Amino acid sequence: MNDHPITPPPELVKQWKRTAPHQSNEHEHYHYITLCAAQWGADQELEACRMEVLAGEGVFHIEETSDRVCLADDLCAARRPKPPSLKKQALALLDPSNTYGSITQEEEYRISVTNAEIIRRALEDSNG
Repeated sequence: MNDHPITPPPELVKQWKRTAPHQSNEHEHYHYITLCAAQWGADQELEACRMEVLAGEGVFHIEETSDRVCLADDLCAARRPKPPSLKKQALALLDPSNTYGSITQEEEYRISVTNAEIIRRALEDSNG
């Protein structure tokens, strides 16, 4: 199994062991290392797919280099989406139709309706 192309290098596994936040809890310690390894392997596979589009068989199907780059970038963006911006997260938290419970009832009363509207307008206003 150690010679599989998606096996993490021993130095990287050692680094994960050193940086695992749960040194005293063996189960959580190994869970962290397992998650790191899974993410690393998925990133390796995504990069291999990206390179296949850029330099593999994709070269013969998509002639224009810029189209291959766009396709490869779109593939990466779809498989590793960026989290919403802080502004979008804040707007979602202040949205009165938001019913997924990110703000507890106790926290809800800490911001008045008037203040929430001021915050909303400030966030929506791109000028400031």
